[in-house]
Parts: sequence; structure tokens; C-alpha cells
Amino acid sequence: MRIIFFGTPEFAVESLDAIMHSSHEVAAVVTVPDRPAGRGQKMLFSDVKGYALKHGLLLLQPEKLRDPQFLAQLESYHADCFVVVAFRMLPEAVWAMPPKGTFNLHASLLPRFRGAAPINWAIMQDEHETGVTTFLLNHRIDEGAILLQEQTPITPNETSGSLHDRLAQMGRTLVVSTLDGLEAGTLAPQPQQGEPCPAPKIFRDDCRIDFHRTCAEIDRQVRGLAPYPAATMTLRNPDGEDVLFKVFEVAPDTGSAEPCGTLICDGKKVLKVSVADGFVRIISLQMSGKRKNCIEDFLRGNSLTGWKLVI
Repeated sequence: MRIIFFGTPEFAVESLDAIMHSSHEVAAVVTVPDRPAGRGQKMLFSDVKGYALKHGLLLLQPEKLRDPQFLAQLESYHADCFVVVAFRMLPEAVWAMPPKGTFNLHASLLPRFRGAAPINWAIMQDEHETGVTTFLLNHRIDEGAILLQEQTPITPNETSGSLHDRLAQMGRTLVVSTLDGLEAGTLAPQPQQGEPCPAPKIFRDDCRIDFHRTCAEIDRQVRGLAPYPAATMTLRNPDGEDVLFKVFEVAPDTGSAEPCGTLICDGKKVLKVSVADGFVRIISLQMSGKRKNCIEDFLRGNSLTGWKLVI
């Protein structure tokens, strides 16, 4: 089949690459326009664009998906199916266009974790299983009929980074299987069943660690946000300045009872914080403006004497 692929980040590149190595033809790739980013406002482009340029694929970067010229371009390629992976919401004028329909690859077992951050929330909500789903697009976000699903366990030490990579690999296989099934006419779309669960975009408040919670809850938050966007804590130095730290790994620890948020540091290899049911030990972190370090290396070059946790 002739395919038009819609995607943006690295996660989507895996599926695009799988289609390129399948029997299906990529007629065009649609991704977001280049945007200025960083202090220098350098123009950056998406991972999907990078892949498309490297492989000489026809590339479209529309500002508006309802633009008549863009819609006419899509029509002119006579694609059989559109594939969407980690892109923005499509208008009906786009998703209703191809004869075989438009399907999306989602990184959860729908209807669980509908939304922008399913991988992060699955870990933070203490799920023991997740997976990937292909489903037909309709007027509602992540609510279309399911085509195929594949499951995988969430391991006790899973991070969003490790789960992201595994689901991307699973997704590339599922996307091609879905295309094969649509071409053969063997797939019967099924309505989503079960209790819906939201997975909204991660904001700054979602990253801030609440040290009044339990060790297990804090561990899930840290793992669910590692390596990006990362859980955070704020320490106040002896001069009264607040410094933001990203936290990438923690572990439960012991100690005498202390009020929640009490910071304990031996200056050599231990930094821990009292929480609702004990202590969490900080294993790796990154001070604002510095590199990521294990705690031993960080304390070797930085004294936290007189610093306090801001809660």
C-alpha cells in the first residue's frame, strides 16, 4: 500500500523505518515545522524530518493542517492509508481522506492512559503492564476503534526511558502488522472496552517531588520521569538562594524518625531526605547548570553544608 506517515519525535522514527523496510511504500512524510529553540534560538527540526532527509523522502511541514494547498497535496499522492505516530490531532479533512483509513500508534493499552504522556503515567500510577495499540482515528482523541494491541510487563526498576525504547521497538512491528492486515482486509476494528484512564501532558508541578509521600510513591515518580523531563527538588543554599535539582534515581533508606523534608548529608556519599515512611536516598542528580552525576561524584565536588530542602 501507499502510505503517508505523520510523526515528530524519535519514537515515531522506529515505525517509519519499519514501514520503509516493509512491502509498503512511503509516498510522503508529514512532520512539524522547524522551530527556534535554546538560548541561541537555533532552528531545530524533528527527528522524523532528520530521517526523511537522510532517506530522500518527500517531506511536508504544514503550519495549518486545514490549509487547502496542503490538503490538495495529500490528495495528489493517492495514498491508501495514513499512519500517525506521536503527531498532533488531525482534522477530519485529513484522517477521513484515505480509502483504508488513518490509524495511530499509541504507547499504552487503550483505553488505559489516553493522552500525551502514557509512558510516564503508566509507571507513576503503578501499572504492572502496558503495551502498544493501533487504532482508527475519529473525532475524539485516543478513542477510536482498536485494530491491534501488544502487551509487555512493567518491571520493578523500569524508567520511562527504558520503557519508551521497548515500546518503540514493539510499535514498529505492530504498525507493519496493522498495515498488512488492512491491506488483506483481515482486521476487524473493535470498540475500546474497559475503564478509561487519562495521561495528560507533564507539567512542572508533576515533576516536583512531594517529600510528604511514601518511598514507593516517590520512587515511581522519579522512575516515571527519568530521564526526561525528570523529577525535581529545590534546595536553598546558605546565602538564601534556591537551586533546582533534577533527580534521576532514588532508593529507600533507613534512619531515625525526622520530620518530612529533613535533608541529611554525610558530605561523602550519602544524601537522603526523610519522607512519610522513612527516607529516600538520592542516587543520581543534576544541579541546575551542571552535568548529571552519581551522588558520590557530586558530593566530591560540591559541599551541601548548610543547605536545606525547600518543601
